[in-house]
Amino acid sequence: MRMRDDHRPYPLKVALARIEAFWVNRFVRPQLDSLGHHSMIMKPWFLKLYGRNIHFGESVHVITARDRTVRLTTWAMHEHQGEIRVGDFALLCPGVRIDSASCVTVGESSMIAAGAYLTDADWHDIYDRTQAIGRTSPIKLGSNVWVGDGAIVCKGVSIGDNSIIGAGSVVTQDIPSNVIAAGNPAKVLRPLDPEQSLTTRRSMLEDGEALAESMDALERWTRADKTWSSWLRSIIAPTKKH
Repeated sequence: MRMRDDHRPYPLKVALARIEAFWVNRFVRPQLDSLGHHSMIMKPWFLKLYGRNIHFGESVHVITARDRTVRLTTWAMHEHQGEIRVGDFALLCPGVRIDSASCVTVGESSMIAAGAYLTDADWHDIYDRTQAIGRTSPIKLGSNVWVGDGAIVCKGVSIGDNSIIGAGSVVTQDIPSNVIAAGNPAKVLRPLDPEQSLTTRRSMLEDGEALAESMDALERWTRADKTWSSWLRSIIAPTKKH
């Protein structure tokens, strides 16, 4: 299957990037307790933030979509005060939800795939359904963790460095480092191959300024033949070529 071409000319792509940067600085940054350098939020108007104590580290990437907003929520009620910490070089994909009444930590270079849900509380008492929040216990994801599409990570869970959680899994107990786990409830399927070296997002994103320059040069090159007329034609009269 061939993907549709992106016909946007380079000046338009630059203008859209500047609009996104303005939106982040004007509307997103004031809602965050911290936002590290070189972080990028694609379509930031679809990032929904509720509550205090939400922190983004350096070079965090968030990808949102109109039909799959990314939503981070912390709750403050009685003795509870939620906190969300997204570590350096981490990735949040469309549809990710994180709810906290205690503390959710996403480690450095970790990737949270589309539709995954992390929650550190029951949100209602088991017997008194009128009691909000219920039991809470922090969630901690180590470095370079990969949580697959639609997975759920429940309260009190720790996932060790480099581990992978399969798509659609429900994680109710701790997962050690360097393993692949999946299922409902998630169980360790096998260890990662210790003979294989791991490449993390840090290695790609650590020099943020150099990466930005390289990406800009690539955009210039790949869009050299994109014109305003071809872009408008792809919108007004699209064909199979588009």
